[in-house]
Amino acid sequence: MTDGDYDYLIKLLALGDSGVGKTTFLYRYTDNKFNPKFITTVGIDFREKRVVYSTNSSNGTTGKTFKVHLQLWDTAGQERFRSLTTAFFRDAMGFLLMFDLTSQQSFLNVRNWMSQLQANAYCENPDIVLIGNKADLADQREVQEKQAKELADKYGIPYFETSAATGAAVDKAVVTLLDLVMKRMEQCVERPDKVDAHHTDNTSKLSAAPTAEKKCAC
Repeated sequence: MTDGDYDYLIKLLALGDSGVGKTTFLYRYTDNKFNPKFITTVGIDFREKRVVYSTNSSNGTTGKTFKVHLQLWDTAGQERFRSLTTAFFRDAMGFLLMFDLTSQQSFLNVRNWMSQLQANAYCENPDIVLIGNKADLADQREVQEKQAKELADKYGIPYFETSAATGAAVDKAVVTLLDLVMKRMEQCVERPDKVDAHHTDNTSKLSAAPTAEKKCAC
C-alpha cells in the first residue's frame, strides 16, 4: 500500500507503568525485531503499520476486506508525563493496557490506569486489551495468569501474555484489539441515527481515512 492508499486510519495507544515493555512491544509488532536496550519514552512517540483486515459474516465466511493504516502511540509511564499522555486518550480508538509479569506493582497499578482511561478516554467503556508482558522471563514471574485473568474478567476485556523478546502473542493481542475497534465501527455504520444522540464533540474520531471521520456510540 502506498501513502494514502487505505480505507481506515486507526489510532491505538499503549499505556502502563514505565518499564513494562511498551516500546519494545510496539517495535516487535511493527518491525518484528527486539531491542534489548531499555530506552525510556519521553512524552509520546508512535509507530505505524499497514494491515489488511477482513470481516467475518454470520455464517463464518470471510466478508469485506479493508486496508487499515495503524498508528500505534507509545506513552511514557512516568507520573511527570501523565498530564501530557492523558491528553491523547480521547483521540485513541483502542488501548493496549500493559503490565510486567515480573513486577507485581505494575499489575496492581492496572486499576489506576483503568480509572484514568474511564475518566479520559472517548467513553466510559473503551475497547481495551490487557497485556501481561515479558512472559519469556518465567523464572522471574511475580504475577500469576489466574490473577490477571480474574482482573480482565472483572473489567470484561481480553487478556494476553506476551513477550516482546520472542514475539509470542504480540500480533494476536493487537489483532484482537483491532477486531474490537472495527466491530464497534461497523455498529456505528449500522446505527447512524443513534450516534449524535449519545455524543458530544469530545468523543473519539473514528477516521474513515483519508477523507472522512466517523463518531461512534459507546
